[in-house]
Amino acid sequence: MTSHMPSRRMATRRILLATVATSALLGTATVPAFASPPVSAGHTIGHVDGGARLDYQKTVAVRVLKGAFEQGDTEVVDRFVRADYIQHNPLASDGPEALKNFAAGLHQQFPDTEYDVKRVISEKDLVLVHSNLVLTPGSRGSAVMDIFRFQDGKIAEHWDVLQDVPGSSVNGNDMFSTISRPQTGQPGPRSLTTSNKELVTKAFDRLLVDKDLSALDAYWSAGYHQHNPGIADGAAGAREGLGAYFGAFPELDVSRRRVVAEGDLVAVHSHYVNAPGERGQAVVDLFRVQGGKIVEHWDVLQDVPATSANDNTMF
Repeated sequence: MTSHMPSRRMATRRILLATVATSALLGTATVPAFASPPVSAGHTIGHVDGGARLDYQKTVAVRVLKGAFEQGDTEVVDRFVRADYIQHNPLASDGPEALKNFAAGLHQQFPDTEYDVKRVISEKDLVLVHSNLVLTPGSRGSAVMDIFRFQDGKIAEHWDVLQDVPGSSVNGNDMFSTISRPQTGQPGPRSLTTSNKELVTKAFDRLLVDKDLSALDAYWSAGYHQHNPGIADGAAGAREGLGAYFGAFPELDVSRRRVVAEGDLVAVHSHYVNAPGERGQAVVDLFRVQGGKIVEHWDVLQDVPATSANDNTMF
């Protein structure tokens, strides 16, 4: 569950231009251990299904960003990004050449950039990466959610959302850690993916799309852990925060665009418009499910800009 109260909207207004450009692909530095096949320049897995394909996609997504933006190795773009690459970051153009230009420029300006990956999930042809992007060592950096679509073993399309990490939070939790047990960023068994995706989709639609606060009783645990900096912990904190938000914006419209799930983690990419005529915000909410209840939540939100370097929108 995400709260987008007025104070949270204001918190997104200072997203650094360079930071937004950086996520023309995704963010990561410390890569979780994936049981994935070797990745080489000529390696494709179009014929491979199941877990090996999902792990391969995770590995490629992480490798491209780490190589391009941390190491300045733009050759990884040639190897693993399609020639017809579609970009939804509003400050980047379509195509791999634009991505390479971003990477080269960023690496030159911020040679110590770090991508600290917190969790990565993959379902079907989609990969979602949640990370802490730090351009300058010692700074808090930005929270980033990147979504990639794969086609024939290569990255074909990309969406992202970025938000500055604040100095404090109402709940005392940071925007990245795992509090619920087990305290790991790795997704749970893939056998749970379908049921957890169905549960979160129903819960999200009832609570955020239909603005029905009783969904908290049906789908959320009482001890739910909150990483949105502006909302208190627990289902009670969610009820108070969202109740105020719904009251402030009675014409709120939330459009769910895509859902990516793996094991106990489910991400929802959506468009929030507080009032008719506004451009709204791009939002990714990431939920953790255990025992049929939502137990933890992370989110990233970004104002939709008035102009874009591409014609694809953020969605």
